[in-house]
Amino acid sequence: MNAFPFVRNVSALRDGRFDVLVIGGGIYGAWTAYDAASRGLSVALVEKSDWGAGTSSASSKLIHGGLRYLEHYEFALVRHALKERRTLYRIAPHLVRPLNFVLPMWKGPRAHPLMVSAGLTLYDLLAIGSHPVPRHKHHRARELLARYPFVDPERLLGGFRYGDCQEDDARMTLVVAASAQASGAVCANRVAAEALVEDGGRVAGARLKDLHTGETFEVKAGVVVNAAGPWAPFLLGERAPRVKLIKGTHLILPAIAGCNEAFLLTADDGRVFFVIPWYGRTLVGTTEQEVKHPSEGVPTDEETRYLLAGVRRGLPGLGWTESDVVGRFAGVRMLQAEQSESLSAVTREFEVLQPRPGLVMHVGGKYTTSRSDSTEIVDTVCRVLGRRPARSVTHERRLPGAPDGEFEHWQSQAIGQLAAAGVDQEAARWLSMRHGTGIAAILALIRERPALAARIDTQAPFVLAEAVHAVRAEMAASLDDVARRRMPLSLLVAGDGWRARLAAVLESEPGFRAG
Repeated sequence: MNAFPFVRNVSALRDGRFDVLVIGGGIYGAWTAYDAASRGLSVALVEKSDWGAGTSSASSKLIHGGLRYLEHYEFALVRHALKERRTLYRIAPHLVRPLNFVLPMWKGPRAHPLMVSAGLTLYDLLAIGSHPVPRHKHHRARELLARYPFVDPERLLGGFRYGDCQEDDARMTLVVAASAQASGAVCANRVAAEALVEDGGRVAGARLKDLHTGETFEVKAGVVVNAAGPWAPFLLGERAPRVKLIKGTHLILPAIAGCNEAFLLTADDGRVFFVIPWYGRTLVGTTEQEVKHPSEGVPTDEETRYLLAGVRRGLPGLGWTESDVVGRFAGVRMLQAEQSESLSAVTREFEVLQPRPGLVMHVGGKYTTSRSDSTEIVDTVCRVLGRRPARSVTHERRLPGAPDGEFEHWQSQAIGQLAAAGVDQEAARWLSMRHGTGIAAILALIRERPALAARIDTQAPFVLAEAVHAVRAEMAASLDDVARRRMPLSLLVAGDGWRARLAAVLESEPGFRAG
């Protein structure tokens, strides 16, 4: 599928009537629009900010079964997520990559190694069929410390290695939204839904505002899907279902020299969190705190100290302090409003709701299961439209950029092509995993202007050509679009030294807004 250029099409929005209007350009909105369009429905997808600008660019960047959910006996959720891990790896091997996790075990009140081993065995068994990661393995304490000397040796019993997958959440969201457009959906970012429109006692569309021009207009649709994530209840007002909004914060820290594995650790309060290699840095998180509004989704110094204390507890040899923090970010998830002993125990189970006639929305869910969950949303849309749901095909179609054949073989050739064009090896490797076969467009730009093969900043593996491509072909209009979501440059590099250089390259590009 050729999904790029991804073009903002407000005129088609203004002039059309659609089977379904999807409000919200996060991962659930993107998959819902793609699934509906691929089944033959006429679809509009709007996002008030940028694709994945909210929760969908603030996750732990994992495609995983959720090992910790076994502790709360959510076996169906874990099995479902592991099945989706396999599907996403198959349809997007460039975006979803295997990652090994290390789970150290210390003597203490937490689970005994035999119990953890049983849980990991169940985790392996729930991943029925072929899957992209090896089965778990036990390591003795001596072996663990030899490989990872920064692990706390006191009372260390040993540990386990197990596998899951990693991704770039903002990149994945963009690719899925572009796939929706390639399947016939009309898509536009910077278009806000100001209010729902009713006709005869049912929702029949929405009043939209083009945030670039200030123009307001109505779009009519047979069904409206409110996929605005934590903002969804606020569009409904008093008729909104009860939900819990949970904030999660992550830190960006330096790379752990010589270590390509992630760690699953336990904080002082018993919560688990991740320490994950990511783009030559380390991602640490997440926290969990209930909030009242999505605007509260900002990191705090208290959360920073909490996560650093957790790292010092399990990996004291790293010696990280607050001065080592390169960046931090937070996102807000919308979960079911159940009562539980801890926020970690609140279910991530997914549910499709119809809070008003003609309106569909969801509560709960996980990034990993968003593709499969979206098929249930579209099934509901079809029933509301009075149509028999066509079969979903998104599990069969490879996402844009997915190469044919073995990914590793293709990647080695792609890195060679990029290196020959002047891109350094590390940047070339990341380009191959972000764009897949779409590197052809990057190479074309470099052939046109060889200077675009240079990095934007020496500390992050992103080149100028990728930024130009983002503005020309990926609906990026601002520095934040380019440097936070088309690539996570602003997260990985402390300070703003890169901004002037990047703005100077992009200022002549049509559609780019430096402010």
